[in-house]
Amino acid sequence: MNPNKTIKVGKLTLNIGTGKEPAKLEKGLKLLQKISGAKPVKTFTTKRIQAWGVRPGLPIGCKVTLRGATVLPLIKRLLQSKENMLSESNVDLNGNVSFGIPEYIDIPGMEYDPDIKIMGLEASITLVRNGFRVKERRLQQKRLPGDHRIGQKEAIEFLKQQFSVRFEEQEEE
Repeated sequence: MNPNKTIKVGKLTLNIGTGKEPAKLEKGLKLLQKISGAKPVKTFTTKRIQAWGVRPGLPIGCKVTLRGATVLPLIKRLLQSKENMLSESNVDLNGNVSFGIPEYIDIPGMEYDPDIKIMGLEASITLVRNGFRVKERRLQQKRLPGDHRIGQKEAIEFLKQQFSVRFEEQEEE
């Protein structure tokens, strides 16, 4: 097999949407710091939605992005909180994997913190191959050839082999 076709984890992004409440945002920042060990950043709105009372520049969530070999144990813990069971709809057509965790205390090794209370988060895993930098670099950005992209089936096979993830069967209507 071509070594440039091997799939690896590019990054893991943890996200908490908190809405307009500043107290919930501070709890979310504290939770992401506790889970990842990295400093999270606030996310801000860019659009005005008058019905929701949202205006540009308002902090409505927080996120942390992790890269490198240190993310693999954290991904395993996050998948254990889902009992290593995902749905095929959690994997998009570009091979990215996203899933939600309703309560952070489901993650192995996490203790209940009375300051944070019960909170959920979303995890997104971006899968890459060698050569993916071509589409993200600043100078001479190019499109990836179709055979080098990661499809949904390839991502599912990678997750099954790397993390022992089981997938629910989709019922056809």
